[in-house]
Amino acid sequence: MSSVPPPSPSPPAPPPEAIDTPEPPQVALDQPPWRLWSAPAAIVVGLALGVVATIIVEVVATLGGSSLSHPTPAVSIIGDVAFDLSFVAAALYFAFLQGRPRASDFGFRRVSLRLAVKAFVVAAISYYLLTAVYAQLLSLHGSDKLPSELGVSKSTAALVAAAVFVCVIAPIAEEFFFRGFVFGVLRGWRITAFGRNIGTWVAAVLTGILFGLAHTGSASPQYLVPLGFLGFALCIVRWRTGSLYPGMALHSANNALALGVSQLSWNAPEILGLMLGSWLLIAVVTAPLGVRSPALSVAPDAFPLTR
Repeated sequence: MSSVPPPSPSPPAPPPEAIDTPEPPQVALDQPPWRLWSAPAAIVVGLALGVVATIIVEVVATLGGSSLSHPTPAVSIIGDVAFDLSFVAAALYFAFLQGRPRASDFGFRRVSLRLAVKAFVVAAISYYLLTAVYAQLLSLHGSDKLPSELGVSKSTAALVAAAVFVCVIAPIAEEFFFRGFVFGVLRGWRITAFGRNIGTWVAAVLTGILFGLAHTGSASPQYLVPLGFLGFALCIVRWRTGSLYPGMALHSANNALALGVSQLSWNAPEILGLMLGSWLLIAVVTAPLGVRSPALSVAPDAFPLTR
């Protein structure tokens, strides 16, 4: 009788941790999938659309008797709104070119109140301290030109319209474009220094510079540097919270403070009322965009620098 020896047992499989597998690249939790070229393209197209839209508004206004050299407050406000919305349209266009974007790609995400307040306070204190030191060193005493051009002192209607534009429409549109789109795109730029990717910090600096330059026509030239730092701080708020809402709140509060103090000489309760009213309008307009976006449960320090 022949016998067959039993099969030798196969060697045990190595434990999972012993298998040498490459680690997947870290990806920022809120990094949109937009190409780097779309940021400068959106800036150029947005600027072109804004100029064309403003010219159309002024030409139409002349048919009603308005002067091109001295437009009425209503014409100025409508032109400024059209200019800001042109950049929003450009951002949406280039985002849709690269796929169907979600509201969360632009930063419309729910965020915990504690994290939002912390980011708001730290950014506000940093910005105002730097602005105060900068103003003292250069002995600055300038103010924004935009509110006076919008006729805030001429009528109640002009004041209300200017306040809505400065404290509600501009923060929404500018945060959407600069922090929601441009900063989101530039964060995908991988720049390595000392073994780490500093692309996010470079993106924040560049976006801040662009934000300051965008206010060349409305702010005194000497205040473009603090505005650039504000743009940088708002990028950090956007990054660390993963949400656009805290930055919108700070942007609106800063504009309300500048309008109330520099142009209207309002007291603290009046300025606070303007801030709260502006935040309420911003919430009504933008909060629905974040309803279906999941809240980020990750601590801000967990957002990686690499993608």
